[in-house]
Formats: sequence, structure tokens, C-alpha cells
Amino acid sequence: MLSLKIKKKKKKLTDINLIASHIVAEVTTKLKPEKNPAAVALGRLGGLKGGKARAEKLSAKKRKEIAQKAAKARWKGS
Repeated sequence: MLSLKIKKKKKKLTDINLIASHIVAEVTTKLKPEKNPAAVALGRLGGLKGGKARAEKLSAKKRKEIAQKAAKARWKGS
């Protein structure tokens, strides 16, 4: 089978508010801020070791209290 591509005509916008809205939407969706790769790596490094380091500093009693509080909050709505 032969497939044909049919181009559709775009509707011409006549309302000035629609035109402005369309322009803003087009411009803002194409803009993406670039991230600094070094900052991303540093943030990831801190995130990977943060929880473990905190758990090592806490006493067993304090860790248990935190876990119980988290469990209560998690199951509160059920």
C-alpha cells in the first residue's frame, strides 16, 4: 500500500491574545536551562553518601524513633 502524507493547513490566528499566548508558549517550551555537569556530579555525590553518613551518626534508639515516626506517617491515612 502506498501511504500519502497530507499536509493540514494551520488555522490563522486572528485574536491578538491567542497570538501572544501562542508565541509565549512556543518560546518557553524551547528554552531549557543548561546544568553545570560539575555541580550535578557534586550534588549526586553528596546525595549518595548523605543517608548512610547520617545513619552512622545516629544512635540505635534515635534511628528506631525516626523509623517509627515515619511508619506512623506512612500508614496514617489507611
